[in-house]
Amino acid sequence: MPDESNGPTDFTALYRSTIAPLRRYLTRLLGNSSEAQDVAHDAYVRVYPTIRGQAARRPAALLYTAARRLAINRIKRRSISPVARDAFIPEMSASTEPGVAQQVISKQDLDLLEEAIGQLPEGCRAVLLMCKIEQLSHKEVSERLSIAVSTVEKQHARALRLLRTALKGRLES
Repeated sequence: MPDESNGPTDFTALYRSTIAPLRRYLTRLLGNSSEAQDVAHDAYVRVYPTIRGQAARRPAALLYTAARRLAINRIKRRSISPVARDAFIPEMSASTEPGVAQQVISKQDLDLLEEAIGQLPEGCRAVLLMCKIEQLSHKEVSERLSIAVSTVEKQHARALRLLRTALKGRLES
């Protein structure tokens, strides 16, 4: 522990002079540098109001005491809950994949969309698929289908309008 008799009264100076030794001390105590860093941070947060208000005569001693108590509490929690904090347990980890219910709903929505697209008039369906699936511009679609760009625009707008109408009633129910 650093000598507090000449220790800093300013929090910033205290932080700079104690962070490295405090982390080393906590790493030895906890056996994990990541946990030591977390506990050190928590200790500084705990003692900041007291030190900032200059109510602490020996701020480094106060800091080390708070850090030691936090570390001991963390060690006690480990013995109560034997599962390591960083352990990967598939059943307990949060999944980024959608749940079964969401997958079923998505599949049903996709089936409805495919059915609605299948019921579009041939010209509208062809234009819609080229624009949305193949990502072609209206000009590229007009060249492929040998029709005017304005016709492509109208067919595309009509396809979207028909899809919106067809899906509106189905998705609301």
